[in-house]
Amino acid sequence: MLLGAFKAFVLYPLSERYERRHIRDKLCLLRADMAEPFSTRRKRRLQRLAEVAGRAEMQVPYYRNLFRSLGFNPGRLAKDDRWLSELPLLTKDIVAEQGWRMLAEGARDGILHERKTGGSTGAAIPFFYSADALDWSAAAHFLAYEWTGKHRHHSEVHLSSLFPETFPWRDRLKEWCKCMAMNRTNVVTSAFSPDSLEEAWSAIRRARPALLQGHPSTLYALALHLRATGRTGGGAIGRFQSTGEVLDPRKRQTIEQVIGCPVFDFYGNAEIGVIAQQTAPQAGAGLKVLDSMVWPEISENGEIVVTSLRNDAMPLLRYVTGDLATLEERADGFFMSAIQGRVHDLITINGVSHPTHYLQDLLDRIGGIDEFQVMERAGQPPLLQLVVPNPDLRAAHAARIAGWWGDGVEVAFVDLAGLHRVGRRNKFRYKVTV
Repeated sequence: MLLGAFKAFVLYPLSERYERRHIRDKLCLLRADMAEPFSTRRKRRLQRLAEVAGRAEMQVPYYRNLFRSLGFNPGRLAKDDRWLSELPLLTKDIVAEQGWRMLAEGARDGILHERKTGGSTGAAIPFFYSADALDWSAAAHFLAYEWTGKHRHHSEVHLSSLFPETFPWRDRLKEWCKCMAMNRTNVVTSAFSPDSLEEAWSAIRRARPALLQGHPSTLYALALHLRATGRTGGGAIGRFQSTGEVLDPRKRQTIEQVIGCPVFDFYGNAEIGVIAQQTAPQAGAGLKVLDSMVWPEISENGEIVVTSLRNDAMPLLRYVTGDLATLEERADGFFMSAIQGRVHDLITINGVSHPTHYLQDLLDRIGGIDEFQVMERAGQPPLLQLVVPNPDLRAAHAARIAGWWGDGVEVAFVDLAGLHRVGRRNKFRYKVTV
């Protein structure tokens, strides 16, 4: 406990100052803001909506032209959010087509931080945060932790991917310093084999985190491994925050029963950051929207639509996430439930099962890859299809992947049109069986 307090109240402030971040003060503002009655917050959100839309009209070329063509008056939003429906929905295709015209003109000369979509509903597209917006996003993540009962002095474990190559020592030192300041331990996994799962579980038991964050598919695989070997979690994990993919009810129940910890669902994305966090660890309780960061809607097709309230560098008005949910306005805020979206499958390479989020992490680190998809073929190695616009990178990428898995996977380079879609909504999946 003393070591955790030292990291939270000494190391973290020093790290924040060294990095020239301003996260803790924004966390205090978010905490106080979200503690106010929703009726008070709602009125303030309308004013914020009007301010965000007004700045977008003045500073963002795309919105300037759009508002002019529609005769849209942003000031009306301060009185009634129904005026927002006059704006068309913003899709990933529009963002990709408009490019730099989505950015505020004053932000282009400053430092921008790029984040890419996961590509579950289309090609991965870059979105940009200002330094201030990035600090707001980090503060929102801390508040989401607090809603689960985890505070900065409590230890945490992040489930992450084991990279096949060793990072330079400077990068490793930087990550070590970050983990120390955050009171965090990274537990890496690459496969769902018994040996890999046993190694991950041993690392988690040593860390005994107050909170474990990661993909539910990974912790579900750990739960099945423990059950198969006649064990339970034994109190090794205080609580689990499910991120990165849909929390299936069956997986949730297995994790709760075998691991023996409360499970909190989380919803966010690269484009916006934190959107909603479950505050009560019961299935069906709903996820509370962090309305200080976003204004939520549900489209006629049942898709989640959000307006960002804290990123003036690249404001997103009525942005369609591509995920489905229901939205309820209660006395204490907006709540989402029945979320349907990103799902990660298992890919077998050289007889070892890997979750697709592991492949996603590896390929993101290589760079220059807009999208990927794995086609499983009976009696043949899986076909890894890569969208690499720069032809000069393709040979090096193919050689690097061959160095990881040899003949266990075949690599092909395609354009976006060559990727397969499935289901009635023509949904993109990382794994397709042919």
